[in-house]
Amino acid sequence: MIKNKYSVIGVMSGTSLDGVDVIYSQFEIDNNVWRFKIIHSKTICYNSNWEKILRNLVSYNDTKLQQIDDDYTNYLAGIIKDFINVNNIKDIDVICSHGHTALHQPDSGITYQIGNKPTMAALLNKTVVCDFRVQDVELGGQGAPLVPIGDKLLFSEYDFCLNLGGFANISTELNDKRIAYDVCPVNIVLNHYTKLIGIDYDDGGKIAETGTVTNELLNKLNNIAFYKKDYPKSLGLEWVNKNIFPLIDTFQLETKDILKTFVEHISIQIAKEINKKKEGSVLITGGGVYNNYLIERLKQYSQHNIIIPSSTVVEFKEALIFGLLGVLKLRDEVNCLQSVTGSSKNHSSGKIYLP
Repeated sequence: MIKNKYSVIGVMSGTSLDGVDVIYSQFEIDNNVWRFKIIHSKTICYNSNWEKILRNLVSYNDTKLQQIDDDYTNYLAGIIKDFINVNNIKDIDVICSHGHTALHQPDSGITYQIGNKPTMAALLNKTVVCDFRVQDVELGGQGAPLVPIGDKLLFSEYDFCLNLGGFANISTELNDKRIAYDVCPVNIVLNHYTKLIGIDYDDGGKIAETGTVTNELLNKLNNIAFYKKDYPKSLGLEWVNKNIFPLIDTFQLETKDILKTFVEHISIQIAKEINKKKEGSVLITGGGVYNNYLIERLKQYSQHNIIIPSSTVVEFKEALIFGLLGVLKLRDEVNCLQSVTGSSKNHSSGKIYLP
């Protein structure tokens, strides 16, 4: 489907379990330059039942996971249908959905996102592009991160694009190639510990700010082997369950001290990566932007100009870019970069399902 302008619905659910991000946007290409406009956007929060299911995906057997996949596909289709109806959207070229990551073990050749069933196209009576990660892993890549092609095509004026979601991931240009990788966990850890005291998240980082850094824990976190690995590299919930939670829990700290120590850890790890370049601009998006204390600590460690865009871009940049990934797939153009994921070649990833 080669044309100059596309009307697209993009759908994203991240590991921080904030909810399902849905946007309606338009993409236009002129002289090989892509431009975008976000027209409608909404985050649909998960109810307690879905949050519990998604939080425990790595523990289910194959049969149970398949049933959840079916149910989640129907659930996503319902959300998208409601979004279309509420906003009276008539013109849709394609619906592009990331789904939700259930398993991500790329070094073992495994990545699995639920909500990517062909039934999505039939339920919505629209062309759907989804399941963007599997092909890259089959080609020897990490299957992540996938957003950097969008950083390159839509946000090239910034030296770094940093997303603070369940994990921190970063993308930049190095030797005329886009590179990107996961840096460290962020909200997937912070929110885990606030939920243990009955709070969904640390609003503005106010709890963390009152804590005390435990240097022994901080040093052990900073010495985890992953941080010494070169890119390409990516993280998943399984890695956090194995490497982060058990380490933190051995210290039996108060929540405020855990949060303060982990915010310090996040800030150190991100600054270590962006400080490899001299002063430049860093575009920061994702829910972690609203953790004022985290942003303050990052500024302390960083030598760069931190830029926080409009709230719409902060919250919906990933859904926007998955919309672009789907458009590129329809055009049979590269949407997954070898330099980012470590796959054997640049390629056009994702599956196209027709109604």
